[in-house]
Amino acid sequence: MRLGGRLAGAIEVLDDIETRRRPVADALKDWGLSHRFAGSGDRAAMGNIVYDALRMKLSHGWSLDDDSALTLGYAVMFRQWGFTPEALAAELDGDRFAPAPLPELRLKALADRHIEDAPLHVQGDIPEWAVSSFERNFGDNWLNEARALTARPSLDLRANTLKVDRDKVVKALERAGAEACRLAPQGVRVPAGKLSDRLPNVTAELSFAKGWFEVQDEGSQLVAGLLMAEGGEQILDYCAGGGGKTLALAATMHNKGQVHAYDADRKRLAPIIERLKRAGTRNVQVHDGLAALKPLAGKFDRVLIDAPCTGTGTWRRRPDTKWRLTEKNLGERVTQQHEVLEAATPFVRPGGYLAYVTCSLLPQENQEQVQNFLAVHPEFELRPSQGDFACLTGQTEIKPLDAGGTGITLSPATTDTDGFYFCLMQRRPS
Repeated sequence: MRLGGRLAGAIEVLDDIETRRRPVADALKDWGLSHRFAGSGDRAAMGNIVYDALRMKLSHGWSLDDDSALTLGYAVMFRQWGFTPEALAAELDGDRFAPAPLPELRLKALADRHIEDAPLHVQGDIPEWAVSSFERNFGDNWLNEARALTARPSLDLRANTLKVDRDKVVKALERAGAEACRLAPQGVRVPAGKLSDRLPNVTAELSFAKGWFEVQDEGSQLVAGLLMAEGGEQILDYCAGGGGKTLALAATMHNKGQVHAYDADRKRLAPIIERLKRAGTRNVQVHDGLAALKPLAGKFDRVLIDAPCTGTGTWRRRPDTKWRLTEKNLGERVTQQHEVLEAATPFVRPGGYLAYVTCSLLPQENQEQVQNFLAVHPEFELRPSQGDFACLTGQTEIKPLDAGGTGITLSPATTDTDGFYFCLMQRRPS
């Protein structure tokens, strides 16, 4: 397919997402199943257009004075892919699969409007209701932080040191352009592609089947590392999900001690079994019910709570969720986080540590949640994390943001990772 057919297909998917309120991944998959003539390169290019459009949906719509699927598709070409209207018209000329031309009214708006004149939430491409939260979290730099969430993310991996070192993973993925991450000690990064470039399917690599690495954002690796788990300890990953942080902890501990992985959602937890086998992990116990954990109350050296959250820190990877998130959803997540904190706290032994983590950039879910927790749990005290971050990464130039004195915040703008909040608390010795 030429660019015209790819653009037309992306516009179809964008229209499907809008009219049927569907997740972007589902819409792209269904389009591919019903258009089997499209090759993998075509589908990847279409996906790039769709995701690019959704990351900057608000500013695209304002700049062209319309947010229809047709306009958004063309906006990507003009505002992100670097085409001028004249160059794009020449590129699409003679392509019978190209979409309908963009109305002249939209081209005039593009020429006449300047994004600096748009409302600030439009410039930042975030929902208007979220501006006050970003301001509280980032101060005068909130707009830069918001804009950083519109960029394409890299593909990050974690070398599994139970089997190989990071250099061996980088070498195995050399043809994919892999390089060592700057911050995560075992992180490997494949930079984001440009325009129609597609990221490699690393899970099809023989090295993946051998368990040499796992797909995991660098920020996720860092917050797992900041728990400072040591071999021989008893660790509880209370909201383990698919097990990414569980696997990272097990490797850090060199298969010594025990990591107990629990999640209330059995469906989310299910993939962990195969991942543990592939990784060669032997010190993990998986629990899909609390009954087996209850006798261990007050016994764990460290408890990690990767709390349910709005996922605002992952908006680069899941831009469709940005436009579905509401203040009501935020309130529901804050309530769930409070409940999880209360449920997991009893498992921390006296003198042990409690780590609270979210992939959110909203203070209601992060520092304010922790402040409320500490107000009713004087048996816990905050532990500083900036020094641990420098020790973990060996990096002093790149510093995560201080989160109101409660912990640290990672973000695309400051650490070039997904957005994460990390807070470490210690239970006072009895």
